[in-house]
Amino acid sequence: NEGDVVSNIEADYNAKGNVTKYLNTGKNGKVRVQKFNTHDDQFRLTETKQLNEKGRTTIDGYNIGLKYQCVEFVKRYYYEHRMPNSYGHAKSFFDPMVSDGKTNTARGLRQFTNPSISKPQVGDLIVIDGGRFGHVTIVSEVADDEIEIIQQNPGKRGNSRERIDLEHRPNNNWYIDKSRIVGWLRK
Repeated sequence: NEGDVVSNIEADYNAKGNVTKYLNTGKNGKVRVQKFNTHDDQFRLTETKQLNEKGRTTIDGYNIGLKYQCVEFVKRYYYEHRMPNSYGHAKSFFDPMVSDGKTNTARGLRQFTNPSISKPQVGDLIVIDGGRFGHVTIVSEVADDEIEIIQQNPGKRGNSRERIDLEHRPNNNWYIDKSRIVGWLRK
């Protein structure tokens, strides 16, 4: 119920350490997306939205992707950002016709090519154009010489977290040194 104090939660934290959202798989495969405010070191429920049983679309019809796939993972992470085009495989998140730093109107996000004049940031979506459907991940950490990504369904030999070399090139471009990374998207 709204205003209830909540404990024992898993959450995403922003740079200041405040809880920004919470994803919890409930009974019967239903998923609740909850937002919390912090007051007096307690978490209070401020909003709950119920998603359908199959985990494909919200009650209001917004597509969140196939269950357990990488697209579903990033769509749930970006739940408050409704992409104008909510459909497509991971590799379709990146539009090769959009210039570096310009808006990808289909996704409602700024798009950066690899390499780019803009250094990747925490929360950016990394798009990989590999295989039949591609792959999409989330940047969870950025250093001067590497980034860390988090991902869902990385394949049989993949890990849910991965560190990738980041190069700052002489022409002032940032390059993520992993094959088939075409670029990144940012709110």
